[in-house]
Formats: sequence, structure tokens, C-alpha cells
Amino acid sequence: MSDYRIEKDSLGEVRVPSGAYWGAQTQRAIHNFPITGLRPYPAFVWSMALIKRAAAEVNRDLGLFGDKEAAGHTISGAEMAGAIIKAADEVLAGQWADQFVVDPIQAGAGTSHNMNINEVIANRANEILGFGLEAQGKPVNPNDHVNMAQSTNDTIPTAIRLGALWRLDELLATLRRLAAELNNKAAEFDGIVKSGRTHLQDAVPVRLGQEFGGYAKAIERDTAKIAAAAEGLRRLGIGGTATGTGLNAHPEYHARMVRTLSALSGLTLYESDNLFESMQSMADAVHFSGALRTLAGDLTRIANDLRLLASGPTTGLDEIRLPPVQPGSSIMPGKVNPVLAEMLNMAMFQVQGNDLTVMLAGQAGQLELNVMMPIIAYNLFQSMDVIINAVNSFIDNCLVGITANAEKATGWLAKNAILVTALNPVIGYQKGAEVAKEALATNRTVREVVVEKGYVTAEEADHLLDVSALTEGGIQGVAAGG
Repeated sequence: MSDYRIEKDSLGEVRVPSGAYWGAQTQRAIHNFPITGLRPYPAFVWSMALIKRAAAEVNRDLGLFGDKEAAGHTISGAEMAGAIIKAADEVLAGQWADQFVVDPIQAGAGTSHNMNINEVIANRANEILGFGLEAQGKPVNPNDHVNMAQSTNDTIPTAIRLGALWRLDELLATLRRLAAELNNKAAEFDGIVKSGRTHLQDAVPVRLGQEFGGYAKAIERDTAKIAAAAEGLRRLGIGGTATGTGLNAHPEYHARMVRTLSALSGLTLYESDNLFESMQSMADAVHFSGALRTLAGDLTRIANDLRLLASGPTTGLDEIRLPPVQPGSSIMPGKVNPVLAEMLNMAMFQVQGNDLTVMLAGQAGQLELNVMMPIIAYNLFQSMDVIINAVNSFIDNCLVGITANAEKATGWLAKNAILVTALNPVIGYQKGAEVAKEALATNRTVREVVVEKGYVTAEEADHLLDVSALTEGGIQGVAAGG
């Protein structure tokens, strides 16, 4: 048996590995685009297979599958549609994953991706009908049957939308879990009063729990932004075919496809109110990617804060302790680094870089089509994958194990001359500045200096400089309402 077989397309014959389910166009793409060695994300393959399955069902119900003579007998249109549906269902179940091999950096708006899916499903459908990969006169054609009423130009943008929605619930659940764990830490650390810092310089007191509560709220808001941005992805332009006109698609095809895709996926989906816009514009994907970028910015900021708060332990802030999960140095014994926070940083840098690619590709569309869709799909799905995996690892291996070093936190606070800010309403800004300078110069506390100068009594100082009370705001020395 030969290690290859001959497949044909409109350009001629192509050698294809004998066991491969793809055909000539996929093989040409393998040859033409050996760029990254990467393959499409499962979300993309799932989405494309779902579209092919739905299209076979809709076109069958519309009576568009004709009978076909093959190997001396008639294959009915219903049989061909059924075989396509079965083959697509296998792909949806995770079979044949090794057959989707086209690099995400390619040409033609994703035609190579589309044909890879079409060819694999067609060959598997033919096999189901009793025609092996080497058979001549196979009844199911990748273009005429699997791609019926479709174009790359409407299937790829639809797949991008479906693929993002496919993992949306998982992404949102991950972020809600993150916010919940941050809130747990906020409650655990609420009794620890520490020095606030602005410009990385001493500032008025805060509670460690307030810091973590702020992190939680930021993640909650980012989660809501992502969910809102995803709503635009639910509007599908499938049925626009090549340019938005719907040429070669039944007049009922668009509406039926949206209903069928919704039923098959369990997703809430809507018909496009303008098929031309749905194919010209990738703004919904760009907007969704932007929401992921906003989250990435907050996670980067939080990771940086945790690294600072855990710095030291003997020469840094050391106000919190991160779980030691691995040795930190190949040369310095005993060194332990904040590796999970650093991992989260790197993951979020990747997401932010992906967003830039999506934004640039999104604005590169011309007239009736954006030909940069494959790289939009890859980067968007990678961002979701990276966020889900990185955040879950950060929660499990770092966040839940963070502990507070109350002794160090209160120690830093005791040395903080900026506590004098609380005395402004009583002694004024200028005297406060004088007290702060002297406290720093003499290595004494604000309380000691302000009492010595006679600006307030010892009892008044104890009341006005109650650090727990300072974290609740208000005007010190002035009664509420008075």
C-alpha cells in the first residue's frame, strides 16, 4: 500500500498522506503555510463542525440534497445529509482532532480552515456510506455538499462568535471564583491595619482586607464587562455566503440556521439585522477582546501588588506571605520567589498582546470582507484559554494559601509619620508637616512629637490617632453632623 493517495481540486492533483482524512486544498495549505506549527483551537474546530452539522440538517429539510449515483447504485440526498451529520457529530465529540492541521497564519480569510473541515467531514461521511479514502467516485463532495449554502466568508466569522460563546460560561465561572476567593481573603484580613501607600510612599492607614476587597470588586466589574461584551457575539451572519447577499442560500436558510445552531449548542443566538455588516465588520470580536484586555490589566496590577506586599522577606515589605511552591534560585539556597504572581503577569501580557493583534486585524477589513479572520480567531481563543488556565492555577496554588504577616504590617504602620494627616482638622496642615518632619528626623512616633509640642493632649492623641478608626474615613476630632 502506498504511503499517499491522489486527491484533486480545481488546480489539479495533489499527493495526500494515505491515512489522512483531509484532501487536496488542506494539503496545499500545509505546504504553503508552514509558519508557526500551531493548529486551530478546539473551540474553532467545534464551532466549524457545528456549522457544518447544522447546515446539513437545514439544507436536507429544505430539500436541497439531491440523489447521487455512485458505485453502481443510488445514494439518496437524505443518506448523504445523514452521513455528514454523523461525521460532524463525531468531530463535535472530539474525534478526528488530529486531522485539523492548518496553521492559523494563512491566507484567504480562512478558506484553508474551512476546506480542512469540509474535506475531513466529507471523507468521513463517504466512509460512513461505504466509500473508503482511496475510493473513486465518492458521493459526498466537500464543496457541493458539506459547504452547501456557505462561504468561508460567513462561516469563519460565525465560528469566531460561536467559539467564544462556547467557553464563555467557563471563563465567567473562573472569574467569579477568583472574585469569591479574593473576598474570602478580604474578610480574613479585615482586622489587620497597615500603612497605605501612594506613589510607593507612606500614606494614611488602610486595612489589608480593604486592599483585597478592592481587588475583588475590580474582578467583579471586569467579569460584568466581559459578559456584556459577549452579547454582541450572539448575532450571527451565517447565510450571507460570499458577500452578504445570500447568493446560493435558500431564503429561509439564515433564520433556520440560527435556530438550529441555537438548539444544537444550547446557546442564545440571534439573527443578524444586516448580513453585510456581520461579514464586513469584526467589531464585536474586537470589543470582546478589549474586555479581556481590561481584565488582563487589572490582573497584572493585582499580581504586581502581591509581589510588592510579599517582597523580602527580610529586606522588603513582607506584609503577606505567598505559598512556597518551588525553589526560587539555581544558585541561592533557600530563595523562594512569587512564581504564581509572575506567571499571572506573563499570562496577562500574552492576553494584552493578543488583543493588539485582534485590534489590528479587525481594522484591516476591506469592503465586503475581513481576510484577517484566522488570526483573530486564534488570538481570541488563546486569550480565553490562557485566562482560564492561568487564573485557576493562581487560585489553587497561590491565592487560597496567602497569609498575612500582621506583626510586620503593624510595625511599618507604627513608623509611618503620615499618620499626622488625621490631625489636620485639629492642628492644621502646616503644624502637621512640622510634626511629620520632626518624627522622621528623630525616629519617633507622631504621637510622641505632637504631645511633646503640646498641640494635643495624650488622651486626645490616642483618640485622634486610633488607626482602626482612620480606615473608616471621616473627619477626626469633629462629631458626625457637627
